[in-house]
Amino acid sequence: MELRAERGRAVLVGVPELFEPPAALAGALDEWAEVAAAVCAEGEADPATAELVSARGRQLAARLAAAAGRPVGYADPVRGVLEEVPAGPPRPTPRPRRVGSAGPEPTPWATGLTVSAFTAVVVLFAVVTVVRGLGDIGWWLGALGLVIVTAGLAPSIWLARDAPVWRWVSFGVAGGLALSWIAVILSTLGP
Repeated sequence: MELRAERGRAVLVGVPELFEPPAALAGALDEWAEVAAAVCAEGEADPATAELVSARGRQLAARLAAAAGRPVGYADPVRGVLEEVPAGPPRPTPRPRRVGSAGPEPTPWATGLTVSAFTAVVVLFAVVTVVRGLGDIGWWLGALGLVIVTAGLAPSIWLARDAPVWRWVSFGVAGGLALSWIAVILSTLGP
């Protein structure tokens, strides 16, 4: 069996009679073939893009070989070579590095801390206003509101803590909640 990309479509040559690739794999193969056709149509593609298209094709050929249980010939549309991909579990493709970057991007501390501070002030104001409004009805209702708001925001804070941009908002929300707890506790001590 051989995998090729022709005119924006993935073509399987020499397919066994009863074999049909899984639907998700067939869709991924067609998407790859479209990208390969676009890259090849541009003429001389930059090396990083060409390597990404080739690596994705090899990865899909490995998935195809694992699904078929037999080796698959992979006709690389960018480099124009034919290579055999053995049957077996697909190997993970290493993540490509950005061209021209020496390492990870620097952390935007000034912008991030500004976003965190602004978010903390907004959350502090909103939570204290809601809790004091509920506290006018009954102290237990204000305390319950504070606990519910904190418990409701905790999963979102936890999930966003590692996202590159949203982590700053997450830090601000966590700081605003901590400050609102302090403000509510201190307000109960006063008149």
